[in-house]
Amino acid sequence: MTQEAATSDTQNQAHGDEHSQNKNLLGPLLCWAVVFADIGTSVYYVPGILYGTVGPAAGFFVFLTMSVFVLLTLKYSEVTYRFPQGGGVVTVAAQAINHWVGALGGMFILVDYFLTAAISCLSGIFYLSVVAPAIGPPFALWITVGVLILLGILNWVGISESAKVSLVGAVIAFLSDIAILVTVFTHISLPAFFALIPHMFSNHTLTPISILIGFAGSFLAFSGLESISQLSPVMKTPRKKVAGMALLLVVLTIGLTSPLLTMLSTLLQPQEAADPLKNSQLISLLAGHWGNIILQTEVAISASALLVFASNTAIIGSYHVFMALSRMEFFPAFVLQRNKLRGTPHYSIALATFVPIAVLILVKGDIIILGDMYAFGLLGAFTLTCLGLDLVRYRERIAIRAKRYQPEVAQPGNGHEPLPASDQLGTEADSSSTREQDGFNRDALAGISRTEGAPTTTPSNQVNQPKISLWSTIDFYLGILTTVLVMIAWSTNLVAKPLATVFGGTVASAGMLVAYLNYMGHKRRGRIPVMITGVEGRLPGSVLAVLTSRNGHNDAVIRTALTNAEGHPVVFLYVNEKKPQTSRAPSMFEVVDPYLDDMQAKEYFSKAESLAQRAKIPRRYIYRQNAPGVVSRVWQAVHPRDIVVAANIAPEFEDVNPDRIRYELTPSGKVAHMLKQW
Repeated sequence: MTQEAATSDTQNQAHGDEHSQNKNLLGPLLCWAVVFADIGTSVYYVPGILYGTVGPAAGFFVFLTMSVFVLLTLKYSEVTYRFPQGGGVVTVAAQAINHWVGALGGMFILVDYFLTAAISCLSGIFYLSVVAPAIGPPFALWITVGVLILLGILNWVGISESAKVSLVGAVIAFLSDIAILVTVFTHISLPAFFALIPHMFSNHTLTPISILIGFAGSFLAFSGLESISQLSPVMKTPRKKVAGMALLLVVLTIGLTSPLLTMLSTLLQPQEAADPLKNSQLISLLAGHWGNIILQTEVAISASALLVFASNTAIIGSYHVFMALSRMEFFPAFVLQRNKLRGTPHYSIALATFVPIAVLILVKGDIIILGDMYAFGLLGAFTLTCLGLDLVRYRERIAIRAKRYQPEVAQPGNGHEPLPASDQLGTEADSSSTREQDGFNRDALAGISRTEGAPTTTPSNQVNQPKISLWSTIDFYLGILTTVLVMIAWSTNLVAKPLATVFGGTVASAGMLVAYLNYMGHKRRGRIPVMITGVEGRLPGSVLAVLTSRNGHNDAVIRTALTNAEGHPVVFLYVNEKKPQTSRAPSMFEVVDPYLDDMQAKEYFSKAESLAQRAKIPRRYIYRQNAPGVVSRVWQAVHPRDIVVAANIAPEFEDVNPDRIRYELTPSGKVAHMLKQW
């Protein structure tokens, strides 16, 4: 009875911890709030910056780019549930393309965050100067520097961002925007509004070059979308539904406010839009001109607070990227160090704070120059994310067409049971229960899918043959179109905005140099950093090498698998049997990937990579938390001809049904070959 009571108490405690964590996860409304509080603040400074580039046509180009923004939300929604560990472009590019491309994506997003922190904070001070003119130029620059230092100190103390605070800010911003639009439209008639449209092109001749420049520059109005992909670890499940609903709200609220406010604030206030100071206060001035001093003051104060809040968001995102790149072993380990007093990563926070300060001082607080510098990192991150997702989709479509994603139906018990099809792949399967609850094991990323709530030891008996649906085909080609449009915008800015190219290229190059030197340092010390790759389907003739955290013969398994590869790929599967050290809910923008903190797994993968490089053997790396049937799911997806495993644990894989088992005695220990002729 005592044992039963203890078991019951343990189960109740685990259930309570899970319930507590679920309460801290973000639903659609809170996810919308975090994203809108970021994107929604862009409208406060973008109209003035765009007016300096394209003149009165600023509103037209924001309307034009809005269509691409909608397409981007479709891709970023998919990123959130395909890559539930978070990390955004870093994770997508590293796993879909190459770990070095992942590092480059990290540099791009850092450039974006640095400039977001600088331009948002400076704009916040400019808006506050509407109410308190004394803090405007020439003091605005140094006040902004002081505010950034204060934000850095707050993050060092441990006061970070809250989604509920974001919700309050997002609601205030959206209601303020609506109040401005209602006020303006009560003073001008609908015909008068339509009469404004020709004024956008009256003194601005549209040429192919000017259209490209305006289109590329208008992406600044939608900066902040990338934050949704970094909320995956703190998002409620099913992530596909939550992210879809959140981004639908983002599209509706941004589409209703940003293009119209840009158009009205520039066409109705041409003198202010051309003024070096007032072009950073256009939305507040619009509220005062068509409303009253109360609305103008409310917009100025709320805009100032929200912009500073967005600057803090950028600092938080930035230092989490620094930490993720360090955990991926691109940046030195000291970046991860936490101070003993507050337990916060002080070096990462310092870098995330002082780089924007240096940028502000370098450009002498010129917001137009900051806007011109912005394009490199933002569009670079968009491009790599879109390209990475396209590659994942393409490989999966090829695997489905080749019928490699799922074994054919055969007799039960012989290893040929069908696996449930995943709706992630655009298959015509039951989408009501997906692999969302699969946590961060990333079965789907390895071409292995299972239905939520399905038994883990025995696959479902229901036959769900993968099939490419019409919508998945449409979505695939829309995704390619999105990638092409974003790449056109990025390449245009590389030429049209040389300052952005020089700044972004310098920062990215410096970061990549640090990453390379750190990588070579690890290699000289005998350990090669390895990123998880996964597989997309069957690998005929391959070898599956199973490594475990409690097995003392992993070296023998690695060497034997490579020796018997015969030129075919080797899939290294590491099964972590240790329980997570903490059950705390992850914080916003944190990358939650158990592999990045598993030094033992990194050591064994490093040994495997070093030997495989010398032998020139193609290889894949998969990391899994231990669970019933974890090896058999990988085995059924990959269809290897041989599973190499330590002989002492071979009997544990009873759900793997090989044709025969052969034992081999090696200098490093005894291993088992579980052979299968598919």
